[in-house]
Amino acid sequence: MKYIVILGDGMADYPVPELNGKTPLQCANKPNIDNLARNGIVGMVRTVPEGIPPGSDTANLSVMGYDPRVYYTGRSPLEAESMGVTMKDSDVSYRCNLVTLSDEQKYSDKTMIDYSSDEISSDEAKEIINEINKYFENGEIKFYPGISYRHCMVWNKGKMGLKLTPPHDILGKKVGAYLPEGDGSSVLLDMMVKSYEILKNNPVNLSRIKRGLRPANSIWLWGEGKKPSLPEFFSKYKVKGSVISAVDLIKGIGLCAGMKCIDVEGATGNIHTNFKGKAQAALDELASGRDFVYVHIEAPDECGHRHQVNEKIRSIELIDQLVVKPILEEMEKYDDYKIMVLPDHPTPLQLRTHTSDPVPFVIYQKSRSKPSGLESYDEISAEKTGTYISEGHELMGKFISMTDF
Repeated sequence: MKYIVILGDGMADYPVPELNGKTPLQCANKPNIDNLARNGIVGMVRTVPEGIPPGSDTANLSVMGYDPRVYYTGRSPLEAESMGVTMKDSDVSYRCNLVTLSDEQKYSDKTMIDYSSDEISSDEAKEIINEINKYFENGEIKFYPGISYRHCMVWNKGKMGLKLTPPHDILGKKVGAYLPEGDGSSVLLDMMVKSYEILKNNPVNLSRIKRGLRPANSIWLWGEGKKPSLPEFFSKYKVKGSVISAVDLIKGIGLCAGMKCIDVEGATGNIHTNFKGKAQAALDELASGRDFVYVHIEAPDECGHRHQVNEKIRSIELIDQLVVKPILEEMEKYDDYKIMVLPDHPTPLQLRTHTSDPVPFVIYQKSRSKPSGLESYDEISAEKTGTYISEGHELMGKFISMTDF
């Protein structure tokens, strides 16, 4: 048996006024996913437990079969794992975004213009992170370059339990009300404030401004956590798994779970990613003897954060056409297979941030195909089925075994 999960990050949404009260999933032309819904099992699943922050970290842990209430130690350590950062038990790691702030003199008066610095290239970002490291590395603190705007800072004997805000939650807002608070926060805030002075005239940023691009003129620290530990995916489900994602967070979860992580050339974490390459990589993994592939696609989430209505619809259509379709066509050569398509969490266009609302899932098995009575895969159709899984971490076991459907 072969198993495929295709996860459209943030793909679920609320009814959108600009779409006459429909969701992007309802509006998208997605014949391949809809066909799975017509012949498979459709329902709703709550991936983020009550009281847990609705992040891609907690939600993807849940989808992969790990209860965030038990195994979640913070976002950044999972990303650090993917970056090859070896953490000690005494280390605390922090996600470090390269952001664009407005130019008011006082740091707290600045506005969060862009949490990604116009999706800065990894090469440019590496130069900037290396420059930041020159100023702040001291034997206890060190910065590590990642992909695009997503990086990591490790602080030995650092502080946990701080009040830290994801920068994508405060787009267009003054940052003063969202600066670090709590024991040890002064260390983080001091680095953030000083980074603006260090970076505002950095050659990389001056070049970007000349090219009409936003500068990465500040670091933003959040998502702290301790070294993670997960049971191996194989020990839980007896299948050999691979993870395909452009995002360090998802790759880090996979690595912590003992899965193989595949890098795809041109995979960007936005709508300009290499959709076809991800599909082919998944098929190659299955052909090589792997039993399970987890294909994560970030594009819908990025569009949700940016309130890009048409682009979010388009990202769903690209997943359908360039990922789902070729995978389904190739999988027909196998005697049997199972495929599941779902988001990790909603990223509503109106809110521009994540929510913990339940999300729709569809599961299709070749040998158990039968009409469902549905015509479309979307939030409204899925809710009408009455199938609801309250504990998201149980969905993977149900998908693998199919005994509870």
